[in-house]
Amino acid sequence: MLRTRLVEPRDAEAIRGIYNVEVLESTVTFDLVPRSPAEQLAWVEAHSGGHPAIVAVDAADRVLGFASLSPYRPRPAYATSVEDSVYVARDHRGRGVGRRLLGDLVELARDHGFHTVIARIVGGHEASIALHRACGFEPIGCEREVGRKFGRWLDVVLMQRML
Repeated sequence: MLRTRLVEPRDAEAIRGIYNVEVLESTVTFDLVPRSPAEQLAWVEAHSGGHPAIVAVDAADRVLGFASLSPYRPRPAYATSVEDSVYVARDHRGRGVGRRLLGDLVELARDHGFHTVIARIVGGHEASIALHRACGFEPIGCEREVGRKFGRWLDVVLMQRML
């Protein structure tokens, strides 16, 4: 039984485990340094209010993935726009976890009164692009070579869903 719920401090270590693998082994995040336990707890705290995060859990309440909303830009006129992030544990990919997380996150964004959700996806990450497309996001552009990781220049594909 797969379900989602709001993130809680007890989820921090499981989230950190999922995230840090991607920091160290992939380009899906542009972070270069793994999060410490204290940094992960601060992240949970930051996503426990107006810009929430959710976790996907199984019947035993084990965290299989997480998703969050973050401010799109710091200036006040952007306040109704948010950016999404979705991460699924590698051993649970392809099982509908990402789709459930992103679908529920979009509903949460709507419930919080946001107007639009922006996805910023590393170029070539076809699974994430397909997931966002399946959840109603449309491609709106590409930022060329704006990141550098593992000695490679990386593009960022922009996708958007109006709420």
